[in-house]
Amino acid sequence: MENHIKIQKTARYYTWGNLNENTEILWIVCHGYGQLAEYFIKKFEVLDPEKHFVIAPEGLSRFYNGGMTGRVGATWMTKEDRLYEIEDYLHYLDAVFEEALQKNDTNSFPKVNLLGFSQGSATINRWAVHREMSFNQLFVWAGTFPHDLDFDKAKQLYQDKTVYLVYGDQDEFFKEENFQDHLKLMNEKGIFPEVVKFKGTHQIDSNVLLEILG
Repeated sequence: MENHIKIQKTARYYTWGNLNENTEILWIVCHGYGQLAEYFIKKFEVLDPEKHFVIAPEGLSRFYNGGMTGRVGATWMTKEDRLYEIEDYLHYLDAVFEEALQKNDTNSFPKVNLLGFSQGSATINRWAVHREMSFNQLFVWAGTFPHDLDFDKAKQLYQDKTVYLVYGDQDEFFKEENFQDHLKLMNEKGIFPEVVKFKGTHQIDSNVLLEILG
């Protein structure tokens, strides 16, 4: 008989920048499958640390990318016991954001940008809808909106927000035909992201990010 139990778990996240009265934008960025937040956050070090404060949570499950030893990566979830894994990381992201709120002792909170890369795209979308997040810009980078997203809520939440769908023209995992099919599906769901296609592979291109931000 299958059973479940709630436990305490220590999770980690990384930050870039200084959260103070000069902060203009707070970022929550979710890495892709097999990555670690320690390295993922380096993609955002092109942002001015006096104006941007970046939080990169790390997936709750880690594993050896090469088998039994070697480089370690993290994942947000797998197909096994997936609903509980999703629930766990939603509460985890809530806790990380709440901690940022508590550390911010200014009278006004900066704008919020959300970014999900690859597997992290589904993660950040689920969290935005789960929390009914008030954000400024959402970047779905080399990934997709999850098929099980509450699209009625998402449509209402995203309608007055800036949503980007970003991918490289040589992305080995995100093919052009798949992208077009996904974009069509999103439009049918009432979500109309701004498409940004760049020359590159399956990665965050920091220069492209800066170009989008203007």
